[in-house]
This record gives sequence, structure tokens and C-alpha cells, in this order.
Amino acid sequence: MKLNLKNPIVFFDLETTGTNINSDRIVEICYLKVYPNGNEETKTMRINPEMHIPEEASAVHGIYDEDVAECPTFKEVARNIANDIEGCDLAGFNSNRFDIPVLAEEFLRADVDIDMSRRKFVDVQVIFHKMEQRTLSAAYKFYCGKNLEDAHTAEADTRATYEVLMSQLDRYPELQNDVAFLSDYSSFNKNVDFAGRMVYDDKGVEVFNFGKYKGMPVADVLKRDPGYYSWILNSDFTLNTKAMLTKIRLREITQK
Repeated sequence: MKLNLKNPIVFFDLETTGTNINSDRIVEICYLKVYPNGNEETKTMRINPEMHIPEEASAVHGIYDEDVAECPTFKEVARNIANDIEGCDLAGFNSNRFDIPVLAEEFLRADVDIDMSRRKFVDVQVIFHKMEQRTLSAAYKFYCGKNLEDAHTAEADTRATYEVLMSQLDRYPELQNDVAFLSDYSSFNKNVDFAGRMVYDDKGVEVFNFGKYKGMPVADVLKRDPGYYSWILNSDFTLNTKAMLTKIRLREITQK
């Protein structure tokens, strides 16, 4: 099976200091870039997160403070990473809910302007859960017939994710070998922001997806309760959520 690609697609995996997309940082990133002609490029780099790596996180991925002490910070490599994924669609395992939001936060902290709104995101975990309901190691064994060695290292997980998607396409004829289809199929919601605090409703209108205004159009809430905007900007929401909310607010102001 060969992926039917219109654009290059980057399979990537992050190892981080934890699971909080607002505040945790990347300690390792690996990405596998697949071109429409089938050529592949891979890159793995350790990142100094500029914070202590909690012991419980190190116990999972095996990366400790001393392992990244001399490594570059994300800010120092952000532009190179952005260049590598420029014009590419993105894929991963649980990437829509974790890896992509974390990566977007890191780019924002590094003041690197990268437009991810036109990209397609394929989450292999969502396809797997819809079809089989298991973990990456089980998925690798189930689809590829191999044991996943070095699980929870970014490079091993990235390669396994790519191979699992190839096998999923072979196994399920209802899956179209098309990134646009796979992106749509592996999405639970039509998120406005990566954290899913705002989503598009059936009419394509941005609505809040949490709190007292859940299900209500964002633009209407900002008109009715202007203080809600300030509350979100001063609270523990992701930078991406705040940026998308600000974009909607500015759009509504300029349309008056």
C-alpha cells in the first residue's frame, strides 16, 4: 500500500514533560516526512524544555533533565521545524487531541508564525479506536503482526504509526486512500481551536464547547457578555485558544 498524497504528509510524535497542553513542554520530537512520490525523510531531536522533567514523565519516555541539558530549546529550532513541515499535512497517534495542540503552543511561545488552518490532520488513533478500540502497541501487533520495540520513544512510535496507517488502508476497504478523507474520518469534532474549546456547528458557525455558554455562538456571547473575552484571556487557556478567540472578536468588530 502506498499513500495517495497530493501534498507531503508528516507523521510525528512528541515526548513531553507531561500531558497538560497549556503548560507542558516538548523534550523530544520525531517526524517522518512522506512525499507524494513515496520518498521518506526522518528527523529526531531532543529539546531542552527549560523546566524540570517530572519523574513520572521520565518513567514513561526515559528522558531525564541531564539528557537534554545541552540540547537546544524549542525556540532555537522552531523555525527549522516550521520550514520542514511547511505545506505538509500532519498525522500522528492521538495527535489531534495532544501532539498538534502542544506543537501549536510551542510555536506560539517561540513567536514563530505558522498557519496550520489549511492543513489536514490525520489521527491514526481515532481510526484505530473507531475500528478496533486498542492501544498503539496492540495496534502495531494487530495490524502489522509485529511487537513494538522501544515503545514510548518518539522514533519508534512515529514509525509504528506510519506502518499502522498503511495496514489500516489495506484492511478496511471503506477507508479511502485520500488524506482529506482520512483527516475528516479521524476528527471527532470540527474544532476552531486545537484544544476544542470552540467548535463549528452544523452550519459552520463557531460555538463554545465548554462552560455556561456551551453550544452558543461565540460572536453572540462576545456581544452579550464582553467580559467573557477578558476572562478567557486572563485564565488558564491555551495560547491558541486565546488567539482564535481574538481572531473572531476582531472579525466581528471590523464587520460592524
